Amino acid sequence: MSDTPQLRLHHLALTVADLDASVQWYEAVFDVHPVLDVPHQGGVGRILADADQTLMFALHRHDTNDGGLFEETTTGLDHAGFGVSNRDDLEAWQDHLEAHGVVRSDAADKPLTQSPIADEPYAAVLVFRDPDNIQLELFAPATG
Repeated sequence: MSDTPQLRLHHLALTVADLDASVQWYEAVFDVHPVLDVPHQGGVGRILADADQTLMFALHRHDTNDGGLFEETTTGLDHAGFGVSNRDDLEAWQDHLEAHGVVRSDAADKPLTQSPIADEPYAAVLVFRDPDNIQLELFAPATG
């Protein structure tokens, strides 16, 4: 092991089609709130964080965005995964997501859908998508 200090994720930056709509959705789903706007050439980034700033999103609007939906099959972000303590937490998240317009489906294959919880050998996994079709996942440790 090198002497390089261990890193931790500071924030997740996502390009969105409708900044205001995405801010509302991320606020409601993740309990993060705007703390700062960061103008950049051709747009703006809005930083959202929880109270202790351990979960932060930077939602970016670019003037050249064509408004198309995200596709993980292109170069760049595939998905973002978050951890929870146990499978019961995943079940609570299913209800929480549904209360915020993320409907249960056979597969999370379009905006604002969520999959059933998959019990895989490595973890229990809940997959869902934001309004721009960005895939997000919640992981709980595998049991047994």
